[in-house]
Amino acid sequence: MWFHTVSPGTLQTLGQSHEAISCQQKGHVVVISLCLRYAARQMVDIHCHILSGLDDGAESLEISCAMAEMAIEDGVTHVIGTPHASQNHPFVPELVRQRRDELQARFEGRLILATGCDFHLSFENIQDIRQNSSRYTLNQKNYLLVEFADYSIPSSLDQALHEMQLAGLRPIITHPERNPLIRAQPERLYKWLRQGCYAQVTAQSLLGKFGKSAQEMTAHWLDARAVHFVASDAHNITSRPLRLKAAFDELAKTRGEDVAQALLVDNPLAAFEGRPLPYVPELADDIGESNSASRGQSRRKRFWFF
Repeated sequence: MWFHTVSPGTLQTLGQSHEAISCQQKGHVVVISLCLRYAARQMVDIHCHILSGLDDGAESLEISCAMAEMAIEDGVTHVIGTPHASQNHPFVPELVRQRRDELQARFEGRLILATGCDFHLSFENIQDIRQNSSRYTLNQKNYLLVEFADYSIPSSLDQALHEMQLAGLRPIITHPERNPLIRAQPERLYKWLRQGCYAQVTAQSLLGKFGKSAQEMTAHWLDARAVHFVASDAHNITSRPLRLKAAFDELAKTRGEDVAQALLVDNPLAAFEGRPLPYVPELADDIGESNSASRGQSRRKRFWFF
Protein backbone atom coordinates (compact mmCIF):
# COMPACT_ATOMS: atom_id res chain seq x y z
CA MET A 1 0.00 0.00 0.00
CA TRP A 2 2.86 2.34 0.79
CA PHE A 3 4.05 2.07 -2.78
CA HIS A 4 1.18 4.26 -4.01
CA THR A 5 2.37 7.21 -1.95
CA VAL A 6 5.86 7.38 -3.48
CA SER A 7 6.55 9.42 -6.62
CA PRO A 8 8.82 8.06 -9.35
CA GLY A 9 11.41 10.72 -8.56
CA THR A 10 11.49 9.70 -4.93
CA LEU A 11 11.87 6.03 -5.79
CA GLN A 12 15.17 6.81 -7.52
CA THR A 13 16.62 7.98 -4.23
CA LEU A 14 15.89 4.86 -2.20
CA GLY A 15 19.48 3.70 -2.36
CA GLN A 16 20.66 6.92 -0.70
CA SER A 17 20.82 7.82 2.97
CA HIS A 18 17.96 9.43 4.88
CA GLU A 19 19.89 12.69 4.93
CA ALA A 20 20.15 12.79 1.16
CA ILE A 21 16.39 12.53 0.67
CA SER A 22 14.32 15.69 0.72
CA CYS A 23 10.55 15.37 1.09
CA GLN A 24 7.94 17.90 2.14
CA GLN A 25 5.32 15.53 3.46
CA LYS A 26 5.89 13.54 6.63
CA GLY A 27 4.16 10.53 5.17
CA HIS A 28 6.76 10.31 2.42
CA VAL A 29 9.59 10.28 4.93
CA VAL A 30 8.00 7.37 6.77
CA VAL A 31 7.54 5.47 3.53
CA ILE A 32 11.16 5.95 2.54
CA SER A 33 12.36 4.74 5.92
CA LEU A 34 10.31 1.59 5.58
CA CYS A 35 11.74 0.96 2.11
CA LEU A 36 15.31 1.34 3.33
CA ARG A 37 14.74 -1.02 6.25
CA TYR A 38 13.26 -3.58 3.88
CA ALA A 39 16.24 -3.28 1.52
CA ALA A 40 18.62 -3.83 4.43
CA ARG A 41 17.11 -7.26 4.98
CA GLN A 42 18.22 -8.64 1.64
CA MET A 43 20.22 -11.49 3.12
CA VAL A 44 23.07 -13.71 1.94
CA ASP A 45 23.19 -17.43 2.76
CA ILE A 46 26.74 -18.85 2.67
CA HIS A 47 25.87 -22.40 3.78
CA CYS A 48 23.09 -24.28 2.02
CA HIS A 49 22.56 -27.73 0.50
CA ILE A 50 20.30 -26.48 -2.28
CA LEU A 51 22.00 -28.24 -5.20
CA SER A 52 20.27 -31.48 -6.06
CA GLY A 53 21.57 -35.03 -6.06
CA LEU A 54 24.97 -34.26 -4.56
CA ASP A 55 24.60 -35.16 -0.87
CA ASP A 56 21.89 -35.35 1.80
CA GLY A 57 20.39 -32.04 0.68
CA ALA A 58 17.89 -31.41 -2.12
CA GLU A 59 16.88 -34.70 -3.70
CA SER A 60 15.74 -33.29 -7.04
CA LEU A 61 15.78 -30.17 -9.17
CA GLU A 62 12.17 -29.59 -8.19
CA ILE A 63 13.16 -29.47 -4.51
CA SER A 64 16.02 -27.14 -5.38
CA CYS A 65 13.59 -24.81 -7.14
CA ALA A 66 11.20 -24.89 -4.18
CA MET A 67 14.08 -23.99 -1.85
CA ALA A 68 15.07 -21.12 -4.14
CA GLU A 69 11.52 -19.78 -4.16
CA MET A 70 11.46 -20.05 -0.37
CA ALA A 71 14.69 -18.05 -0.17
CA ILE A 72 13.39 -15.29 -2.43
CA GLU A 73 10.16 -15.04 -0.45
CA ASP A 74 12.19 -14.74 2.75
CA GLY A 75 14.34 -11.86 1.49
CA VAL A 76 17.48 -13.80 0.51
CA THR A 77 19.30 -12.43 -2.55
CA HIS A 78 22.46 -14.59 -2.68
CA VAL A 79 22.86 -18.31 -1.95
CA ILE A 80 26.00 -20.41 -2.03
CA GLY A 81 25.35 -24.08 -2.69
CA THR A 82 27.73 -25.95 -0.37
CA PRO A 83 27.42 -29.75 -0.72
CA HIS A 84 29.45 -31.93 1.60
CA ALA A 85 33.00 -32.79 0.62
CA SER A 86 33.38 -35.94 2.67
CA GLN A 87 34.02 -39.66 2.52
CA ASN A 88 30.29 -40.33 2.23
CA HIS A 89 29.71 -37.61 -0.35
CA PRO A 90 32.50 -37.31 -2.93
CA PHE A 91 32.95 -33.73 -4.11
CA VAL A 92 33.08 -33.29 -7.89
CA PRO A 93 33.41 -29.56 -8.73
CA GLU A 94 32.34 -30.00 -12.35
CA LEU A 95 29.08 -31.66 -11.29
CA VAL A 96 28.52 -29.05 -8.60
CA ARG A 97 28.92 -26.28 -11.17
CA GLN A 98 26.52 -28.07 -13.54
CA ARG A 99 23.84 -28.25 -10.84
CA ARG A 100 24.37 -24.59 -10.01
CA ASP A 101 24.07 -23.56 -13.67
CA GLU A 102 20.84 -25.54 -14.08
CA LEU A 103 19.30 -23.83 -11.09
CA GLN A 104 20.64 -20.37 -11.93
CA ALA A 105 19.09 -20.57 -15.40
CA ARG A 106 15.65 -20.88 -13.78
CA PHE A 107 16.18 -17.97 -11.40
CA GLU A 108 18.22 -15.52 -13.44
CA GLY A 109 17.53 -11.99 -12.22
CA ARG A 110 15.79 -13.20 -9.07
CA LEU A 111 18.48 -15.00 -7.08
CA ILE A 112 22.28 -15.07 -7.34
CA LEU A 113 23.75 -18.54 -6.92
CA ALA A 114 27.36 -19.57 -6.36
CA THR A 115 29.17 -22.71 -5.26
CA GLY A 116 31.43 -23.85 -2.45
CA CYS A 117 31.40 -26.85 -0.16
CA ASP A 118 31.02 -28.08 3.40
CA PHE A 119 34.66 -29.11 3.78
CA HIS A 120 35.35 -32.10 6.02
CA LEU A 121 38.86 -32.25 7.44
CA SER A 122 39.79 -35.67 6.10
CA PHE A 123 43.37 -36.55 5.18
CA GLU A 124 42.47 -36.69 1.48
CA ASN A 125 40.73 -33.33 1.50
CA ILE A 126 43.57 -31.63 3.36
CA GLN A 127 46.08 -32.99 0.86
CA ASP A 128 44.02 -31.87 -2.13
CA ILE A 129 43.21 -28.36 -0.90
CA ARG A 130 46.92 -27.61 -0.72
CA GLN A 131 47.00 -27.88 -4.50
CA ASN A 132 43.45 -26.95 -5.51
CA SER A 133 41.99 -24.58 -2.93
CA SER A 134 39.54 -22.84 -5.29
CA ARG A 135 37.77 -26.16 -5.89
CA TYR A 136 36.40 -25.94 -2.36
CA THR A 137 36.16 -22.27 -1.36
CA LEU A 138 33.03 -20.11 -1.28
CA ASN A 139 32.39 -18.64 -4.73
CA GLN A 140 35.97 -19.67 -5.57
CA LYS A 141 37.36 -16.85 -3.42
CA ASN A 142 39.30 -17.35 -0.16
CA TYR A 143 36.72 -18.29 2.51
CA LEU A 144 36.25 -21.98 3.32
CA LEU A 145 33.48 -23.66 5.29
CA VAL A 146 35.06 -26.22 7.64
CA GLU A 147 33.00 -28.92 9.34
CA PHE A 148 34.38 -30.97 12.22
CA ALA A 149 33.26 -34.53 12.93
CA ASP A 150 31.11 -35.00 16.02
CA TYR A 151 32.97 -38.13 17.19
CA SER A 152 36.61 -36.99 17.16
CA ILE A 153 38.62 -33.78 16.65
CA PRO A 154 42.33 -34.72 16.74
CA SER A 155 44.73 -32.04 17.92
CA SER A 156 46.54 -32.36 14.59
CA LEU A 157 43.66 -30.53 12.95
CA ASP A 158 44.74 -27.35 14.72
CA GLN A 159 47.88 -27.43 12.60
CA ALA A 160 45.82 -28.11 9.46
CA LEU A 161 43.81 -24.94 10.11
CA HIS A 162 47.02 -23.02 10.71
CA GLU A 163 48.48 -24.18 7.39
CA MET A 164 45.30 -23.21 5.54
CA GLN A 165 45.53 -19.70 6.96
CA LEU A 166 49.19 -19.40 6.01
CA ALA A 167 48.14 -20.36 2.47
CA GLY A 168 45.71 -17.42 2.40
CA LEU A 169 42.49 -19.27 3.20
CA ARG A 170 40.01 -17.96 5.77
CA PRO A 171 38.37 -20.93 7.54
CA ILE A 172 34.80 -20.58 8.78
CA ILE A 173 33.89 -23.17 11.44
CA THR A 174 30.39 -24.35 10.60
CA HIS A 175 27.64 -24.86 13.20
CA PRO A 176 29.92 -25.44 16.22
CA GLU A 177 26.87 -25.07 18.47
CA ARG A 178 25.54 -28.35 17.07
CA ASN A 179 28.81 -30.26 17.61
CA PRO A 180 28.77 -31.94 21.05
CA LEU A 181 32.58 -32.13 21.18
CA ILE A 182 32.99 -28.40 20.62
CA ARG A 183 30.19 -27.62 23.06
CA ALA A 184 32.03 -29.73 25.66
CA GLN A 185 35.39 -28.09 24.91
CA PRO A 186 34.55 -24.55 23.76
CA GLU A 187 38.09 -23.40 24.49
CA ARG A 188 39.14 -25.11 21.26
CA LEU A 189 36.78 -22.88 19.30
CA TYR A 190 38.08 -19.80 21.11
CA LYS A 191 41.63 -20.80 20.19
CA TRP A 192 40.71 -21.12 16.51
CA LEU A 193 38.95 -17.76 16.56
CA ARG A 194 41.89 -16.04 18.20
CA GLN A 195 44.10 -17.47 15.46
CA GLY A 196 41.94 -15.83 12.81
CA CYS A 197 39.20 -18.37 12.02
CA TYR A 198 35.52 -17.37 11.98
CA ALA A 199 32.37 -19.06 13.28
CA GLN A 200 29.02 -19.63 11.59
CA VAL A 201 25.95 -20.69 13.55
CA THR A 202 22.72 -22.06 12.13
CA ALA A 203 19.62 -19.88 11.95
CA GLN A 204 17.45 -22.66 13.34
CA SER A 205 19.80 -23.13 16.31
CA LEU A 206 19.16 -19.52 17.26
CA LEU A 207 15.42 -20.27 17.19
CA GLY A 208 15.66 -23.48 19.23
CA LYS A 209 14.96 -25.90 16.38
CA PHE A 210 18.10 -27.97 17.10
CA GLY A 211 17.39 -28.31 20.81
CA LYS A 212 18.05 -26.41 24.00
CA SER A 213 21.79 -27.09 24.18
CA ALA A 214 22.45 -25.70 20.70
CA GLN A 215 20.22 -22.70 21.35
CA GLU A 216 21.87 -21.88 24.68
CA MET A 217 25.37 -22.22 23.25
CA THR A 218 24.43 -19.98 20.33
CA ALA A 219 23.23 -17.32 22.75
CA HIS A 220 26.36 -17.69 24.87
CA TRP A 221 28.67 -17.30 21.88
CA LEU A 222 26.72 -14.30 20.59
CA ASP A 223 27.19 -12.70 24.01
CA ALA A 224 30.91 -13.52 23.83
CA ARG A 225 31.21 -11.92 20.37
CA ALA A 226 32.29 -15.27 18.95
CA VAL A 227 29.87 -15.43 15.98
CA HIS A 228 30.54 -13.95 12.54
CA PHE A 229 27.85 -15.53 10.35
CA VAL A 230 24.33 -16.90 10.59
CA ALA A 231 23.38 -19.27 7.75
CA SER A 232 20.54 -21.65 7.00
CA ASP A 233 22.39 -24.95 6.40
CA ALA A 234 19.15 -25.78 4.60
CA HIS A 235 18.65 -29.28 3.22
CA ASN A 236 14.98 -29.30 2.17
CA ILE A 237 11.72 -27.37 2.41
CA THR A 238 10.35 -29.04 5.56
CA SER A 239 12.62 -29.85 8.50
CA ARG A 240 15.66 -27.88 7.26
CA PRO A 241 14.22 -24.94 5.26
CA LEU A 242 16.04 -22.12 3.53
CA ARG A 243 14.76 -19.33 5.75
CA LEU A 244 16.70 -16.55 7.47
CA LYS A 245 14.20 -13.76 8.17
CA ALA A 246 13.04 -15.16 11.52
CA ALA A 247 16.67 -15.33 12.68
CA PHE A 248 17.28 -11.77 11.48
CA ASP A 249 14.22 -10.56 13.39
CA GLU A 250 15.24 -12.43 16.55
CA LEU A 251 18.74 -10.99 16.45
CA ALA A 252 17.43 -7.49 15.77
CA LYS A 253 15.11 -7.77 18.76
CA THR A 254 17.60 -9.25 21.23
CA ARG A 255 20.95 -7.80 20.11
CA GLY A 256 20.18 -4.91 17.81
CA GLU A 257 19.61 -4.51 14.11
CA ASP A 258 23.27 -3.66 13.51
CA VAL A 259 24.29 -7.14 14.70
CA ALA A 260 21.59 -8.80 12.60
CA GLN A 261 22.73 -6.80 9.57
CA ALA A 262 26.35 -7.80 10.16
CA LEU A 263 25.74 -11.54 10.60
CA LEU A 264 23.15 -12.05 7.85
CA VAL A 265 24.00 -9.38 5.27
CA ASP A 266 27.34 -7.58 5.55
CA ASN A 267 29.71 -10.37 6.57
CA PRO A 268 28.13 -13.01 4.31
CA LEU A 269 28.27 -10.65 1.32
CA ALA A 270 31.93 -9.90 2.06
CA ALA A 271 32.69 -13.64 2.13
CA PHE A 272 30.70 -14.10 -1.10
CA GLU A 273 32.87 -11.44 -2.77
CA GLY A 274 36.15 -12.46 -1.12
CA ARG A 275 36.56 -9.22 0.87
CA PRO A 276 37.69 -8.74 4.49
CA LEU A 277 34.79 -9.00 6.91
CA PRO A 278 33.47 -5.59 8.03
CA TYR A 279 32.33 -6.98 11.40
CA VAL A 280 34.95 -8.86 13.45
CA PRO A 281 34.36 -8.00 17.12
CA GLU A 282 37.08 -8.72 19.64
CA LEU A 283 36.40 -11.96 21.48
CA ALA A 284 35.35 -11.33 25.06
CA ASP A 285 38.45 -10.95 27.27
CA ASP A 286 37.40 -13.40 29.96
CA ILE A 287 36.42 -16.30 27.77
CA GLY A 288 38.58 -19.34 27.11
CA GLU A 289 41.74 -17.80 28.55
CA SER A 290 43.53 -18.72 31.75
CA ASN A 291 45.51 -15.54 32.20
CA SER A 292 46.16 -12.14 30.70
CA ALA A 293 49.55 -13.15 29.31
CA SER A 294 48.07 -15.86 27.14
CA ARG A 295 45.40 -13.38 26.07
CA GLY A 296 48.00 -10.98 24.80
CA GLN A 297 49.83 -13.72 22.90
CA SER A 298 46.62 -14.99 21.31
CA ARG A 299 45.56 -11.54 20.20
CA ARG A 300 48.86 -10.98 18.44
CA LYS A 301 48.44 -14.30 16.65
CA ARG A 302 45.08 -13.15 15.34
CA PHE A 303 46.75 -10.75 12.92
CA TRP A 304 49.44 -13.01 11.51
CA PHE A 305 47.25 -14.24 8.71
CA PHE A 306 45.54 -11.09 7.50
